[in-house]
Amino acid sequence: MDATLQQKPCTQARTRLKEHIVEIISDSGEGAQKCGQSLGSIAAMMGNGIWTTEIIPAEIRPPARSVAGASGNRIRIGSARVTNGGDKTDLVVSFNEQVLLGRVRADELKPGAIILLEDMWRTHKDAAIAASYAQTHQRLVAAGYRVYEVPMEQECRTLVADPRRGKNMFALGLLCQLYDFGLKLAVDQVEHAFGKKDRSVVEANIRLLERGHAWAEENLDFRFTIPAVRSTVPQVVVNGNTALALGVMASGMEICAMYPITPATSASHYLAEVFEEVGGIVHQAEDEIAACAFAIGASYAGKCAVTITSGPGYSLKQEGIGLAVMGEIPLVVVNVQRGGPSTGQPTKMEQGDLLTAVYGSHGDAPKVVMAPGNIEECFHSVIAARRIAETFNMVVVILSDAGLATSQQPFPRPEFSEDWMASPVDQSPVPEGAKPYDWDPKTGLSRRFKPGQPGGMHTLTGLAHDADSHVAYDAVTNQEALHRRSLKLAAFQKTLKPPQVFGAPQGDLLLVGWGSTKGAIEEAVTALRAQGHQVSSMNLQFLQPMAPGIREALDSFRSVMTIEGNWSDRTDDNLIDESNRRYSALATMLRARFLVDVDCFSEVCGQSIKPSTIRRVAVERLRKLKKGA
Repeated sequence: MDATLQQKPCTQARTRLKEHIVEIISDSGEGAQKCGQSLGSIAAMMGNGIWTTEIIPAEIRPPARSVAGASGNRIRIGSARVTNGGDKTDLVVSFNEQVLLGRVRADELKPGAIILLEDMWRTHKDAAIAASYAQTHQRLVAAGYRVYEVPMEQECRTLVADPRRGKNMFALGLLCQLYDFGLKLAVDQVEHAFGKKDRSVVEANIRLLERGHAWAEENLDFRFTIPAVRSTVPQVVVNGNTALALGVMASGMEICAMYPITPATSASHYLAEVFEEVGGIVHQAEDEIAACAFAIGASYAGKCAVTITSGPGYSLKQEGIGLAVMGEIPLVVVNVQRGGPSTGQPTKMEQGDLLTAVYGSHGDAPKVVMAPGNIEECFHSVIAARRIAETFNMVVVILSDAGLATSQQPFPRPEFSEDWMASPVDQSPVPEGAKPYDWDPKTGLSRRFKPGQPGGMHTLTGLAHDADSHVAYDAVTNQEALHRRSLKLAAFQKTLKPPQVFGAPQGDLLLVGWGSTKGAIEEAVTALRAQGHQVSSMNLQFLQPMAPGIREALDSFRSVMTIEGNWSDRTDDNLIDESNRRYSALATMLRARFLVDVDCFSEVCGQSIKPSTIRRVAVERLRKLKKGA
């Protein structure tokens, strides 16, 4: 039945839910992303667990009313902590039917999902647009969706001259009423979001919010409540890029050199707004190569600097990163991965840069490579990276991705620790006889010489060199220098703890992931174990070097499979067999290092892997195990 015929004031009790997934979608520039971010923040303040995921079109400004042009936000709201974006959407607010079609065709909506659809297009002066809307509406209803037409344009026009700039706040008020979120919290959020604008703008948006709230109360025949438990400790709600930027400040690093690149740019934008307040500098270079060189120069001068980029920019930085390895200069590189190769999918999520980060560069260039698994780990990973870089005088690469970059999640407000900060620059005289690369034969470590230290004068070179930093091409010196730089990874590996197994320490199937797949894998494992399956998981935060204890964990399960967001060949392809199959990145590394038959499942769909997909893949693997495959 067409739900539009049933609109009436609601007299029934609210439906109690454990969780719900909500989408707000529009053409670019209509504010759907701000609406979604605000809804997520309000839910978090209510005490709900949330995970928000931005819906970003591949083009910066796609044509209006295009199927591929959906821009907005997806908010998963739960009673308990939420660790990933979840599965399909329960309710969607759409500002036109074309962007909605894109989400339907991508199979992102649950069967029977509620659709709140802007109705202005039904009477549009362009007959083709009106016909398209009517036809799409009819098909959606026939497909079983609960479609409610909402006069957003008409309602907003009574309050503002340009409804296109007001629908997002109308929609926010509507959703706050549907999910029983306090209107006062919503008003506070509007005050915060528009606080720097003229007061008239703030007041207009509050009126739009209130109008949406009232319209939902008067016209919609359903209500929800998602019980929440307020945290007993202060929480912060930020996305992954903001968490990275906060980590830069908390780490004591004072220099960030960057060049704008999607999806990493917002991290440096945030730093540009606040970094000066804590004595930091954001340097926007003329290109990615210059940004890397600037950061290396700052680190050589005595500070540890960070450069933030994405895949194509990381490729351009490779020569500079090699210089930092050869010169043994501490450097933190953040790579917010995106779809590739080449320009690829600038706004889409992928985990395609692992092998590049670990093995990239000509010659042997050992680097520490780490990957945060959630928003909180984005913050702490930068603090750890700075300490590692300065302790071992080497490059540390942090692999985030577009999924983490734009997703929001509450986590306990970090309490500052003096241990996070860098020590003052050491300008004490260098002991007589000390050499710039006086490598320890057991650890590969050497004292860091800084410009200006009495007795520390030497010429830094990117050429092969001896302990005195003199250019040396002979075989013995070159071999020894490579040996010492490699020992640093071994020395650091000895400091790592074995990764924890999520679930039982042994069983039939171990799912191994890294980075942002953590939450979805663990949710899938929890569901599978509740069904009686002997499945566990392990998330690797350090990819180079790998922590001790991994082999023992792999050997404790009948089968091991990685879950990743990069390419691997499917075995059901007629051309693929064991002699030519390409495995996903982590599976390749685990197979090579531990000589274990590691299987893999991967997707490169431009979005995070869903828990339901992981459950399906795991059940298929268990079925094959049972048959003896």
